[in-house]
Amino acid sequence: MFPHDATVPSSSAASSAAGHAPAAAPRPAVSPAPDTSGQVPPGSAPAAAPAVPRSAPVRLRIPEIGVDAPFTDLQIGPSGALDAPPAGDTNLVGWHASGPSPGERGTALIAGHLDTATAPAVFARLSELEAGDTFEVARADGTTAVFRVDSVESFHKNNFPDRRVYDDTPDALVRLITCAGAYDRAAKDYTENLVVFAHLDTTR
Repeated sequence: MFPHDATVPSSSAASSAAGHAPAAAPRPAVSPAPDTSGQVPPGSAPAAAPAVPRSAPVRLRIPEIGVDAPFTDLQIGPSGALDAPPAGDTNLVGWHASGPSPGERGTALIAGHLDTATAPAVFARLSELEAGDTFEVARADGTTAVFRVDSVESFHKNNFPDRRVYDDTPDALVRLITCAGAYDRAAKDYTENLVVFAHLDTTR
């Protein structure tokens, strides 16, 4: 099954999920004294977070949970949610092809089924990942982007944090998304989404 209830931006230029403006960062009532302990010397620029040019992903490898799967392109459906990968292929992941590619600056979305009507699917063991684990995305330009997991979290589909998961960012981030929680037989769907939050660690 697939997390089709989560609404995603309609284009890579979207600044937030579901077309809302991003929330303003809260301002402290009193400005704290500046911390100069890690100050960049004059004339130097702070180190930029790693990123690579746009290139379509071709294969996802997560050795920790036995994933080695090809990609298919996914688009936003009429409901404003990301279309699901074909349900008949248990070893297939999809990416939001109109959004950032994995490794490019922005939030790239990779989705896969937890299971099908007959068997476990590609993301059946996604919940086993932990902060610090790594996974790889082989790209069409011949490079491999290596991502490091920041957290693994589940959210009820009625309280899904669209902005936190999908918001635009200057960093190269990836979200791995699948279903989780109990299976609701009446709705024929799972009650939660599992999200793996990760950032680009290196490329080779």
